[in-house]
Amino acid sequence: MIRILLAEDQVMVRQGLKMMIETEPEFKVTGETDNGKEAIALCEKMQFDIAILDIRMPVMDGLKAAKTIQSRWPQTKILMLTTFDDDDYVMEALRIGVSGYILKNGDTDSLLRSIRSALKGGLSIEEGVAAKVVPQLMKQQNTKEPDPSLTPRERAILKCIGEGLSNNEIAERLAISTGTVKNNTSQILTKLDLRDRTQLAIYAIRHNLV
Repeated sequence: MIRILLAEDQVMVRQGLKMMIETEPEFKVTGETDNGKEAIALCEKMQFDIAILDIRMPVMDGLKAAKTIQSRWPQTKILMLTTFDDDDYVMEALRIGVSGYILKNGDTDSLLRSIRSALKGGLSIEEGVAAKVVPQLMKQQNTKEPDPSLTPRERAILKCIGEGLSNNEIAERLAISTGTVKNNTSQILTKLDLRDRTQLAIYAIRHNLV
């Protein structure tokens, strides 16, 4: 069973999301709240595989809650949820290191796909959001070449991460094992002094690898 924390201040929206999530028998919403502070309190009491956080909530917003959860429970994947496809929110969420950014008006398949992607280590951004955030990343592109210490295989893996592929998908594309992907990803993080896959994806885009 995949344990999911759902933080959304609108009761009807939260109930609707829960119903959508639990159409997948393996997924179970084991914690619910309407604010970021209570989301953190629930993480202190229970273990979650995924935290889905509304970006705008009373008491404490989703971004602040995401920062705390990411820091204290790094094994919990975070998906940000909002109706506002605002560039600044997206960029801030990516800097935090979330696993995806999804819109409330998305369909069930899209929501479940984002959860599955996060569980596999992928980065999921709704098309409508990606259309706005990618140009922002492109504006921030670094004209320098990627770190010269990166091997050809590491560059290839970094490119795949920039495309949002999961470890399994990268392994299949490059005809290597998932263990090799994980080991190389750890080496890339160390070489580039970055924290997580989200930062790697941003690095890949900024350095014209994607």
